[in-house]
Amino acid sequence: MKLVTRILDKAAQPWYAWVVFIMTIFESIFLFIPPEVFMTPAIVANKKRAVPITTAAAFGSIVGGLITYMIGLWLFDTVGMWLINNFATPEKFELTQTLFNKYGIMIIILTAITPIPYKLLALCAGFLQYPVLIFLGVSAIFRTARFALVGALLWRFQEKANRIINKYSWQLTICAIVFALLGLLIITVM
Repeated sequence: MKLVTRILDKAAQPWYAWVVFIMTIFESIFLFIPPEVFMTPAIVANKKRAVPITTAAAFGSIVGGLITYMIGLWLFDTVGMWLINNFATPEKFELTQTLFNKYGIMIIILTAITPIPYKLLALCAGFLQYPVLIFLGVSAIFRTARFALVGALLWRFQEKANRIINKYSWQLTICAIVFALLGLLIITVM
């Protein structure tokens, strides 16, 4: 119970928006933890933080997407291949490339609003020299919409979420650990 209270206290601080911004940049490059995980504690702790936290996630996502795009454009043979070999597979990258060539903007929209790895698409977009302004514009619209929806839901149900977290903190922690381990297992198997 003390751990949950401590996390929520830290997340309610004004500087926590910077944590969300930086972690969302990392998520867009190499992390496999959805930005919503970083957004949730701050909004649950203080619903007045919904707009700044959502904005931080949106800007972090665009900055991270641009960095990954540039890696694909300029550093594909070194950093890009390292990212693919450590966080995906060459086969997944080829599939992404094929889908991106075939569906273009629709694939950007799909990866922007779902848990499909946005980083692979951004790397592929840079490698294929897809127009950066179109890539960033579509990404900005749909990633921001995704984060805004989550932020609005957390804002709306903040009191109820607080009660659930306080009542079931240990069960939720154990579930989060199990899901994280399952996610790592699935990533390594695939």
